[in-house]
Parts: sequence; C-alpha cells; structure tokens
Amino acid sequence: MTSAGLTALVVDDEQPALSELTWLLSQDDRIAEILTAASGTEALGVLEARDVDVVFSDISMPGLDGMALARVIAKFSTQPQIVFVTAHDRHAVDAFTLAATDYVMKPVRADRLGEAVRRVVARAEGAAPNGAAGPVEAPTEAPDETIPVELGGVTRFVARSQIRYAQAQGDYARLHTDTGSHLVRIPLAVLEEQWGEHGFVRIHRSTLVALPHVTEVRMDHGRCAVVIGTSVLQVSRRHTKGLRDLLLRRPLRRT
Repeated sequence: MTSAGLTALVVDDEQPALSELTWLLSQDDRIAEILTAASGTEALGVLEARDVDVVFSDISMPGLDGMALARVIAKFSTQPQIVFVTAHDRHAVDAFTLAATDYVMKPVRADRLGEAVRRVVARAEGAAPNGAAGPVEAPTEAPDETIPVELGGVTRFVARSQIRYAQAQGDYARLHTDTGSHLVRIPLAVLEEQWGEHGFVRIHRSTLVALPHVTEVRMDHGRCAVVIGTSVLQVSRRHTKGLRDLLLRRPLRRT
C-alpha cells in the first residue's frame, strides 16, 4: 500500500456487477487505482504484470473460480489481500481457511464495502482489528488455568491450554486432550461461560472446541465440521453461522 492509497483488482465475470463494484470503489478515497478482470485466468495475467494490494473477487465464475484463484494467490511470495464478493454465503467458512480479509454479500452496499476496505487498510498497516492505528500488540496471556481430574483415585491437574475440546455428559463434561480424556463434574454451559475469552466456542449443544487447536474446517453438502487432530466434530446448523462469523471477524495469521 502506497501513501496514495490501495491498488485494487476487481474480478467478476458479470459485466454489470464488475462495473458496479468498480464504481463503488472509485468513490472511496482509500482506493488509488482500480484494475479489472472478467475471469480468474485474466486476473492472474493482471497479477503477473502489476503489483496489487487487494483483490475483490466474485466466487462463482466459469473456469478458474474465485476460490481457485485465491488458492493460486496463496502461493505467491508477495500476496495481495483477498475480499470475496458473492451472492452466496455457503463459501464463508472456506474463505476463512484461505485467510480472506473479508466476505461481502451481494447486492453490495456502499457502507459494507467501506468496512471491507477499512479491514484491508488495517491489515496492510498492521493496525489493531478495531481500526486503531499502529502495530498490533500481542495480548497479555492470563495464567493458564489448571483443572483437577480424578484418575484411578489419584488427583491430577490438566492445563486448560491442553484441552482440545469438551463434550457434555449430563451434569459432567468430558475434557479431551491429545493424550486422552477426563470426566469432570462441570456442566458444559459453565465451561463455555468461563472459557469463552480463551478461545473456546460452542459448535453443538454438546460440544465446545478450542479454536487454537482447530486445524481444518470442512463444508460438505451444507454441513459444517471442524477437525482437531484426528477428531472430526460436527457443527450444528444452529451454530454454523455464528462460527463462520466469528472466524471471519478474527484477525488471521498468514503462513
């Protein structure tokens, strides 16, 4: 990003949508230059010839679609940010796995697009997620909580950071670590309330997962699941949207 503003590439196979998004972006003072492409293949040609800060891409396109385009971009040594602009919300979780900066639904509203540009600028400048200027400072970690568990008449202590997910068993909860599981007399609702600020999220009425341990998010015929180690945990339809929104709001690390 230069002091003059962002260079943006808009990709959409439908000319009216391409023109509308280009016009909306041209009204934003944070955008210095706008390039366009009518397909994923054409977009790659533009990216080979020009340095671009952000790609605003449709998803459903013939040939190289938006998701495939993002996967190719992810292999670039210097990667422009990706903002998906689409009429469908079913790809939102996949967008998270591709480290998309934002996911904007069509028809595009000027204020919503402005928020997407703000997120792009914040990430480009290393700003805090709330838009404050300056580098992001690592949060101060609270001391790791230890949970006493009974095993064969011996009390042992399990660190909260070792717990990958928890499952409800009546008034008890079974805590799963990478070495085994432990049954404790704590309702899952209590754990959700106490551990929410430490990255634990409800994905099912009987399952609480630690987001730092999630290695993969899968979508299959509209059903969502998360992968933790060798465990595949189903996300209920009720919790899918909340999980998707949470993942897209979280600042994502590029590898």
